[in-house]
Amino acid sequence: MAFGYAIGYIGFSLAYTISIGLSAVLGTIVPLLIHGTLEEHFSRSGGGIVLFGMILSMVGCFFCGWAGRKKERDLKERMNYDASAFNLKSGLMLAIFAGVLSAIFGISLEIGAPVTEVARQHGAGQFEGNANLLLSTSGAFVTNFIWFIIVGFRQKTIKELITVKMLGKRVWLQNLFLSILTGGLWYFQFFFYGMGHVGMGNFKFASWAIHMSMLIFFSYMVGIIMKEWKEVNKNTYSTLIVGLLILVISFVVISYGGVIGSEV
Repeated sequence: MAFGYAIGYIGFSLAYTISIGLSAVLGTIVPLLIHGTLEEHFSRSGGGIVLFGMILSMVGCFFCGWAGRKKERDLKERMNYDASAFNLKSGLMLAIFAGVLSAIFGISLEIGAPVTEVARQHGAGQFEGNANLLLSTSGAFVTNFIWFIIVGFRQKTIKELITVKMLGKRVWLQNLFLSILTGGLWYFQFFFYGMGHVGMGNFKFASWAIHMSMLIFFSYMVGIIMKEWKEVNKNTYSTLIVGLLILVISFVVISYGGVIGSEV
């Protein structure tokens, strides 16, 4: 919810990069601080390389966010956009708040390790990391459901879900399909995240940072494929390419560090 409001104040690119970037850092570091294993993980073989890769990924996220902000400025200038809605202070506060809360979800997956262990003991295998998703996502469901009811009644839009005639059958079915598709894609990102998390061995802690960085990487890649960057100037596009290349390098560095750590 905070993220949605942040977009209205500072634009999608800046809000997305700040919230996801902050989530990547806090969601990775805080669990290590809670368990008291921060120094242990980064001092072991390959740990320094993984740390360097994580720092690189944050640098890449910064460049992508910077490019996104430049893109929005380019397009607004061409469209004679009224900038009165832009509010950096409120937008930053909401984006930071959204990033902290997003990190808490990642932290909950780490704190839920005992649930994962029970699943492992019962033969869950590579799917053991998905055992605590039910607990971790239940809170998000309750919060979003309550907000959906409040906004639905306030804006009188709930009836659109049950009255097909208001939108027409074709549009109603299309919206229903897209909603189901969105929910499915959102779920399966964590389904495969759980499998990848288990497979990272001693460097499971870095999986959240990789996951968040990948969100930024692919969101901008899809934007390029959909030609959303066609109207920006060369400087803005070059900034984006630099950010994406740094992200790719960071993924390689983190993977290399993980391989070294697994060989010890």
